[in-house]
Amino acid sequence: MQKATDDILVIDHLVKKYGDKTAVADLSLRIPRGAFFGLLGPNGAGKSSTIHCITGIAKITSGSIMIDGTDVVKEYKTARKKVGLSPQEFNVDIFSTPDQLLDYVGGYYGMPKRERQSRIDELIARFDLEAHRNKKFQHLSGGLKRRVMLARGLVHAPDLLILDEPTAGVDVEQRHELWAYLRELNEQRGKTIILTSHYLEEIEMLCNDIAIINNGKIIAEGTKNEFIAGGKSLEQRYLEITKGETF
Repeated sequence: MQKATDDILVIDHLVKKYGDKTAVADLSLRIPRGAFFGLLGPNGAGKSSTIHCITGIAKITSGSIMIDGTDVVKEYKTARKKVGLSPQEFNVDIFSTPDQLLDYVGGYYGMPKRERQSRIDELIARFDLEAHRNKKFQHLSGGLKRRVMLARGLVHAPDLLILDEPTAGVDVEQRHELWAYLRELNEQRGKTIILTSHYLEEIEMLCNDIAIINNGKIIAEGTKNEFIAGGKSLEQRYLEITKGETF
């Protein structure tokens, strides 16, 4: 295993193919430890495929990905513990309760019963889920489901947190509450966060660094201030860079 570096995520010439289709084409990206990083791109640009390769959901065709100095292919188990994912889809057993879902994930990552119960209690309280912890997931509102998904991604206290549309379907008040918590995770606890979102104002408000993917490649990368230089909004710059392609 390589030693940890200042870059918590290093993607080197990543290629991901599905049959004859190339979803990610020679993509390289470095994300510094402690960054709040926005990953943007039109539908089908390669964002989800890249995330799936990082988290081990998809098999890498060629290239390499290192998380905190750990190769995601050669040292899968170690690398997987270093990353948490809150996906866009509700890929859970809808008949389970939030308490059961969090307990299962904690057990999957090898957390002892007492430790994971303490962690679950902490997250249930933090996301105001106490009154809902024993309700079946299918009976929760969209906003509550999003909170459970985020809590699930955080159970094992990963070094890198990937959030794929974490506030989709969440009302304005809850969205601001989640934003405050994400800022706290990043600024006070040093958590590295990668965020994809349809809400460009969300990316502009939270992220310090941004990359745009299109056709499986990075087409623009820089700090937020570089993107919005000259008084333009991130949305304006995004539309210019992607030539008006929609999400």
